[in-house]
Amino acid sequence: MTKQNFSQTAAFIWSVADLLRGDFKQSQYGRVILPFTLLRRLECVLEESKDAVVTQAEKVKAMNLPEEAQEKMLLRATNGVSFFNTSPMNLGKMGQSDIKDNLENYIQCFSKDAREIFEHFKFDEFVGLLDDANLLYKVVKKFATTDLSPKAISNHDMGLVFEELIRKFAESSNETAGEHFTPRDIVRLTTSLVFMEDDDALTKEGIIRTIYDPTAGTGGFLSSGMEYVHELNPKAVMRAFGQELNPESYAICKADMLIKGQDVSRIKLGNTLSNDQLPSEQFDYMLSNPPFGVDWKKIEGDIKDEHTLKGFDGRFGAGLPRVSDGSLLFLMHLISKMRDTKSVENTVIDGGRIGIILNGSPLFTGGAGSGESEIRRHILEADLLEAIIALPTDMFYNTGIATYVWVLTNKKDAERKGKVQLIDGSNLCGKMRKSLGSKRNLMSDDDIKTITRAFGDFEVIDARPLDKPVEEKSNRGRQSTTTKTEAPKTFASKIFNTFEFGYRRITVERPLRLSSQITDEAIESLRFAPKPFNSIMQRIYQDFGSSWTEEIYGQLSEVESEIRALIKAEFSELKEKQIKDVLDSKIWLFQKVLMEKVQKLQVQLGDTLGGKGNRSDDFNQFDIDYNKALKAIDVKFDAKEKKQFLDAITTKNPDAERVVDKALKTDADELYGAFEYQGNVTKWQNKVVSFKQDGDLRDNENVPLDPSVTTSTLVETYFTKEVASHVADAWINATKCDEKDGEIGVVGYEIPFTGLFYEYLPPRPLKKIDEDLDVVSKDIVKLLQEVHS
Repeated sequence: MTKQNFSQTAAFIWSVADLLRGDFKQSQYGRVILPFTLLRRLECVLEESKDAVVTQAEKVKAMNLPEEAQEKMLLRATNGVSFFNTSPMNLGKMGQSDIKDNLENYIQCFSKDAREIFEHFKFDEFVGLLDDANLLYKVVKKFATTDLSPKAISNHDMGLVFEELIRKFAESSNETAGEHFTPRDIVRLTTSLVFMEDDDALTKEGIIRTIYDPTAGTGGFLSSGMEYVHELNPKAVMRAFGQELNPESYAICKADMLIKGQDVSRIKLGNTLSNDQLPSEQFDYMLSNPPFGVDWKKIEGDIKDEHTLKGFDGRFGAGLPRVSDGSLLFLMHLISKMRDTKSVENTVIDGGRIGIILNGSPLFTGGAGSGESEIRRHILEADLLEAIIALPTDMFYNTGIATYVWVLTNKKDAERKGKVQLIDGSNLCGKMRKSLGSKRNLMSDDDIKTITRAFGDFEVIDARPLDKPVEEKSNRGRQSTTTKTEAPKTFASKIFNTFEFGYRRITVERPLRLSSQITDEAIESLRFAPKPFNSIMQRIYQDFGSSWTEEIYGQLSEVESEIRALIKAEFSELKEKQIKDVLDSKIWLFQKVLMEKVQKLQVQLGDTLGGKGNRSDDFNQFDIDYNKALKAIDVKFDAKEKKQFLDAITTKNPDAERVVDKALKTDADELYGAFEYQGNVTKWQNKVVSFKQDGDLRDNENVPLDPSVTTSTLVETYFTKEVASHVADAWINATKCDEKDGEIGVVGYEIPFTGLFYEYLPPRPLKKIDEDLDVVSKDIVKLLQEVHS
């Protein structure tokens, strides 16, 4: 059957929509036409064995067997067909009276797999709606006179007809199409990329291959994969497997597979991530278009349990992405399903290939050590990624975002080992005459061939101009006096080593530098606790503190209602527990005692550095002096008091001395924070010390991976050149190591696709921009004059 023929057959069947118009919404047409098409096809397929099945059904019924046993016996009478119907009725025999009951009874007489499809279509519900609109008899007669027998239309051709009906249904749904239907051009491209390397499947007679889609939707990828192989090798045997979450999409997919003669028990209903219903299966080919950016919070417990308990024996050993986007979970699921490779006479056989459509997030989201980065790391270090192809925007029905096709395999050709090909096909498209939801662009057969040829040739292609029209942008009637330089539409392909996407994130520390001075203002600030109590305590003290005596300091019971009203009006962020704390005199007395301790300390220090009159820029000496002073006046700070005290009287000062943390028993190594002390404090002289780190100055540097040198050489060379030459007091934090290899720096991977293909386009000269502005300004003045006149 040619494309024109199956399109004509599908159009004839879809003409039932003319009967439905007015009584049903356009988006509901497919919910009537698809199950009726399936029903008519099934009864045409069963026609030859119908009498034998009906006769056998009478015998089996008398045996009073369980349903499963009954089905096995009835299948013997079907001449090899994998389903049956025990009713003597068919669509042509149904009269107008009682047609609803007759049709519903007819459906119930199908075998379990076929009956389940109609249940998920909610067929009885739409039969009722058709009956209420007095359309049921007309629709039944329309289908009863349509010849969908195997003699008229083969399984393969009927599959094409059903695919065309699914496409019409998806496009009529428009805004919801993307939930269960991938555009055919994208399906064709992805399928071509995944299958083009398998010469056996495309040429050998009787070859058997399995194909799997964990987000099967309406079965578009499964159908396309089978169709692709069938076109090139009609003798090949394709076995389809899939799982789908949406019951209606599942019904359509299962119906499509049933029409194509597939074993529909391989199509499962349920959540693939939390309930894999094909747990022990491995596949030759996998194709998937998982939902973009969908969170997995509902199944978080199941996923985390599998990750923790099974590790790499499960599907998610590499890591877990953030809960807000489960795309990479589907990718890991597919990787776990790849058929294992075998080596026969130094030739790798078996193995699997994956084609999955993802948005831009999995390329770069998550820094070193994150779940996303660890997943990319596993994929690249295991050398599973063959290529990533950037697609044009506005290619899908329900989103216009940038998307990418990832191609993965565990049986790379020798020339591809350790390599990844990136193909920029973002300009390979044309505008559609009529948009379908967010889909405004369409890839032609030539566009698809351009990409598949570049992938198959595995070659570098410098940015090559495309013969594509420049997109016209509205300027609301105003024409620029100068021609703006538009970025040329190009096509390019680049090849990278897998390690080029990796880096080590090293942590760069800088020393804490503090100045100290116990001022009256600093002491007064200690009257109030730190955040979140600071502001409200200041306000309470301002309004009520003037009347407090030593005996009633901080007691607020008599004014509690007024304070609560104040908090509600101006400090609504405070929680009830915090409100109770601030109303309790304990917090006020604690701060008062601390303030009085520091007042005594200030007197004891007198005019020494750090005391009332002088600022100390060497915290190391001040630390010794104030501790001596505390001992002299017999005052002690607990940990909480000490922190508040130091926070109040110290400020960061880039010109102050570095604050010593401790003495080290190692040789000096300034690259890693071991310094010979150069200051004036006797305690630390002639010692190798480490300095306290300033968290505000802490920074991270991403050091590109280079397997030709050791990690220490890689990190030290980079640090010396890129950091130490600019910041002399910095050092590498050697405690921040990678969990897997234990080396300095946390390994991360990202694929900055857009940046790798970016080509700088210089702006127009300022003179030209000024000329345009002058024209626009004159237009504005002219319009204003017209308004005033």
